[in-house]
Amino acid sequence: MNAFSYRISGVQPSAIREILKSTADPGVISFAAGNPAPEAFPVDEIRRISDDIFREEPISALQYSITEGYPKLRQWLKKDMADKGNFGENEDELIITSGAQQAIETCAKIFCNEGETIICEKNSFIGSLNAFRSYNAKLVGVETDNDGMIPEKLEEALKENPRTAFIYVIPNFQNPTGITTSLERRKAILELAYKYNVLIVEDNPYGDLRFVGIDVPTIKSLDKKGHVIYAGSFSKVLSPGLRVGYMIATKMIISKATVALQTSTVHTNIWAQMVAYRFVTGVNFEEHLERLREIYKNKCSLMLNSLKFSMPRSISFTEPEGGLFIWGTLPLGDMQAFCRAAAAEKVAVVPGNAFLVDERQPCLSFRMNYSTPTDDQIEKGVEILSKVARTMY
Repeated sequence: MNAFSYRISGVQPSAIREILKSTADPGVISFAAGNPAPEAFPVDEIRRISDDIFREEPISALQYSITEGYPKLRQWLKKDMADKGNFGENEDELIITSGAQQAIETCAKIFCNEGETIICEKNSFIGSLNAFRSYNAKLVGVETDNDGMIPEKLEEALKENPRTAFIYVIPNFQNPTGITTSLERRKAILELAYKYNVLIVEDNPYGDLRFVGIDVPTIKSLDKKGHVIYAGSFSKVLSPGLRVGYMIATKMIISKATVALQTSTVHTNIWAQMVAYRFVTGVNFEEHLERLREIYKNKCSLMLNSLKFSMPRSISFTEPEGGLFIWGTLPLGDMQAFCRAAAAEKVAVVPGNAFLVDERQPCLSFRMNYSTPTDDQIEKGVEILSKVARTMY
């Protein structure tokens, strides 16, 4: 048998996916997933829309389609994104991808030569990190605080890594920390991208799920020079199983991304794109989003209040304004031992080092998800977690 390629040999399985295997035990309360709430899925509407599609235009849904994506969905997205300041009609183009994950992986594919640098937040989305690793990129993590990536640290990284392909950032309700990058920081990150002539990949899968405060303008909406590539998705607002995402960038970049996608998926599932289009145009989409925000606001509040009431004061937690995640940080000790002790009591959280650019770095944090468990599971799981914590802190 031939050896695996050097590109894939160093890529390890997702720590989260491995943890989720253990949560197949119905007795385990999982705070480890990142899935939408089961009650958030519009099952009846998707069933009705699918029936309509297969009655009215079945061949269109089952036949090959164009790589750029279902034209009606693309046109709707272009208008919606233009209204939000994320699409410049004269300079930008949009392509449909198989989730935002494919948009992000495609950026690595078309911009990153082997050994070149991709700069990320110090703790970042494991799916993106593994995509970058598969192209033998050099990953550099930049420290963050409650306002996002620290500009001085970002500039240090840019100076030290002149061969930087792009900066990857999740500004809204970041995965894993739940923090939101402030407007001031977004402007500073963009100015540094201009100064050092590098691109920014802005990943925004959670942007429509703000349930506290007011929206912060995207980095893409601030960009006047074509430096920002924007990745969006229907996964968290409609269904992750549909695998419908999109990428917005200059026409030249999207042209190259189209060629890259033709060598992999050919095109995103056309039936799923048709479902997404009919949903956003045939259902009150804003009302649907408001329902999701209310679900996640209640779940987040329940988990935060339970943590504040039960956990030792020395353990801190972020307070997200949207999205799906809370980031806990221990004052000292062995975070891995804490996570193992919780797992032994059948409560699963994700060790924070799974999200580090370099997993060997010390880490005292862990990620908790409030969208997937039921309210009863949140209360019971936090109670168990607090008992574990009180034996250690």
